[in-house]
Amino acid sequence: MKPFSSDEHAVIADAISRAERTTSGEIVVVVARASSGYFFFALMCVALAALAVPLPLIHFTKWPIEYVYLLQLAVFGLGVLIARWERFRVAIAPRGLKQARAHLRAVEQFLAQNLHTTKGRTGVLIYVSDAERYAEVIADDGIYKKVSPEIWDELIEDLTAQIGRGNRVEGFVAAIETCGAILAEHFPPEPLGEDELPNHLIVIDGAKLP
Repeated sequence: MKPFSSDEHAVIADAISRAERTTSGEIVVVVARASSGYFFFALMCVALAALAVPLPLIHFTKWPIEYVYLLQLAVFGLGVLIARWERFRVAIAPRGLKQARAHLRAVEQFLAQNLHTTKGRTGVLIYVSDAERYAEVIADDGIYKKVSPEIWDELIEDLTAQIGRGNRVEGFVAAIETCGAILAEHFPPEPLGEDELPNHLIVIDGAKLP
């Protein structure tokens, strides 16, 4: 994922501030390079591949067992080296595992950014994980009671389409504006309302995740 420039951070932060002026809700945008490192899954695949090496050699060759064992060690060692490459680990991880890890990380970020502590329970998280090509909106209880999940699905479809076309900043700004309009319809701004959470793009590395 290409790093966000200071200008891109500023544009997204301004979009959040403008959207929140129309509502008592709080919007937080988090972008992760990856939601998991997939180390354990990759090592499991490497170990299974190494364990499978002796089977065809024992049955179809007359190699000495010592050679078979050395080849097995070599396969495991090479596999461990390849598994150090993040793109490889992400590529071999099943789609279901990647979606589960990304959703779990989104929920963790919802709690870590204190969206569950807002007045009226009107916090919304827009979460995007680059490695998994995953995006999700998590809204607190106060919002789920009034806003259909299908509306958030449409927002995510538009956002991912924009990111896919290389217009990630425009996509985030449009998603934030849409989110603000949705919240404003059900949660108008309060006369003495305060901005409870920071209005900036949060980028997390995620490289050291298991």
